[in-house]
Amino acid sequence: MLKEHAAPNTLSEAIKFFADPDRALAFVVQLRWPKGAVCPRCQGKEPIYLRSRRIWKCRECRKQFSVKVGTIFEDSPLGLDKWLPALWLLANAKNGISSYEVARALGVTQKTGWFMLSRIRLAMQTRTFEKFSGTVEADESYIGGKRGNMHKSKQKRVAPTTGSSHMEAVLGMLERKRGDKHSTVRLAHVDNTRKQSLDKEIRENVEVGSTLYTDAHPTYRRLKIAHWGEDYTHAAVDHAIKYVDGQVHTNGLENFWSLLKRTIKGTYVSVDPIHLFRYLDEQARRFNERKANDRERFISVLKDIVGRRLTYKELISTDLLPATT
Repeated sequence: MLKEHAAPNTLSEAIKFFADPDRALAFVVQLRWPKGAVCPRCQGKEPIYLRSRRIWKCRECRKQFSVKVGTIFEDSPLGLDKWLPALWLLANAKNGISSYEVARALGVTQKTGWFMLSRIRLAMQTRTFEKFSGTVEADESYIGGKRGNMHKSKQKRVAPTTGSSHMEAVLGMLERKRGDKHSTVRLAHVDNTRKQSLDKEIRENVEVGSTLYTDAHPTYRRLKIAHWGEDYTHAAVDHAIKYVDGQVHTNGLENFWSLLKRTIKGTYVSVDPIHLFRYLDEQARRFNERKANDRERFISVLKDIVGRRLTYKELISTDLLPATT
């Protein structure tokens, strides 16, 4: 059994630490089954460990299983010596890491690197039903390339008209710092910035009675008149005049947008709209855990690998992907 302080603290330590397959296995087992291995199929306890193959055999259902079963690692031929450094890289790289860089670093193909990163992003997805409360900032942004930078052939296909109609709309909500709890962000890839889309997301994520600060987007004014008057304390700042009016501003979200767009433009360059929600999950997770150190972020994401499986067929199929998140 590994002691908690045995975990690595830096990337170089992590590569050396997880190069030993037995130690890497013991580390994941300790996090997944702190009280001993449990059969993921029938929940049978005290299975037989087959040391030569590094798998278990359940005493009750007689099925064999590895520590990868029921996680993002399931059915992957790659060992934990590649998976765990990849997870460390993505969890801690402030501006993300490209599939090409992962491929070069781990000695795999670019396609494999992209599949690995997509699976890890699934583990970075925050699953919470707790709504934001207190003081909350809401702001929308657009993700996508500038029409003027596109080749004429791509302009005709992607952006036939001027404006931002070809770009993807993202709604951001940020709960401001309260006491010892630092600010946290939540994102939604929305179809548009019309009243129905924004109202739905804000009501699902912000507790009624909260103070809501936005910019002067016409949709927020219409929502205040139509629905928000009694539900939220709403104030807006007009960026055409000023960016801060006392406590009324969206500077917290503006900071996050700069981090997100630096990551997409600088590292990923071009993100397909059907996969955009994965990159939003990745950046939001790192932002929300920014006060943790590299080791803590790595362990936090590793604890969320269970129950999140993504096959390559699901990854490339537009029919199986959620439209927004």
